[in-house]
Amino acid sequence: MQRFQLGDVEITKVVEWQGEIAPARSIVPDSTDRVWKEHESLLVPDHYDPRTGMYRGAAQTWVLRSEGKIVLVDTGVGNDRHRPQMPLFDHLSTDFLDRLAEAGVRPEQVDVVINTHIHYDHVGWNTRLRDGVWTPTFPNTTYLIPKTDQVYFDPRNAHRRRAPRDEQERRRFEGSRFVYADSIAPVLGRAVLWEGAYRIDGNLSLEPAPGHTPGSCVVRLSSGSDRAVFVGDVLHSPVQIVEPDWNSCFCEDPGRAAATRRALLERAADERELVVPAHFGGAGAVWVRREGSRYAVASWEPAAP
Repeated sequence: MQRFQLGDVEITKVVEWQGEIAPARSIVPDSTDRVWKEHESLLVPDHYDPRTGMYRGAAQTWVLRSEGKIVLVDTGVGNDRHRPQMPLFDHLSTDFLDRLAEAGVRPEQVDVVINTHIHYDHVGWNTRLRDGVWTPTFPNTTYLIPKTDQVYFDPRNAHRRRAPRDEQERRRFEGSRFVYADSIAPVLGRAVLWEGAYRIDGNLSLEPAPGHTPGSCVVRLSSGSDRAVFVGDVLHSPVQIVEPDWNSCFCEDPGRAAATRRALLERAADERELVVPAHFGGAGAVWVRREGSRYAVASWEPAAP
């Protein structure tokens, strides 16, 4: 369990799953073997295994305690899901709710759930299976879902989506129907479908960060002199800090995703914002700095265990 404080906000990372997911160069298709090798000191052991060439990542939730409320940033994969697009997580079974309890959070205590975007590994614990029915896991919460993504992933609007670029994307598009049915539709009665920008409280706000999905967003934290930005899947690997034009294989609009990534890194470096991606293992959060026209990792927060 990792905890740290920024201003008046307490931050806790609760890991659902971590390990090897796929070959690193399939996760970041534009990358080269040279760059993964050149940056081994940055990537090993939490983000990359040089012996296997595999990308390592985590599915996790960031718990924010702000102004007396408990806010969850993303809800991972979830148990009992049919996930043909990612066999590794098909019918996953973890003790995530027990880990959340170890962090001092019971489902009924959660006030706000933020889905940074509608992909299977960010919305799974929105619901749980009870007597064969998907029901909200957090009964007293408000679910904050980007309206652009809700409209885009609603199966009734599938005819509006562009054609898949390859077989892998076709499987993802088809799998998104299951994600919507088991993790989004059951919570819409408790959801705010926001667009433009959204203020959660005096410390936390939401802003669009499109590209990875049409409605991808970031969570900005500003408390006292401290700043952070929870970037969801704008970053999948630290190699995208040193090479921000490289997208993950999951980005639906590569050009826009790269522009969003570069803008976020520029602001984080210039305004000293802690960058908190969804899937980084180890410490999980990173301070970035400029190196001329490029960016680099300055340090991790908190210190890796």
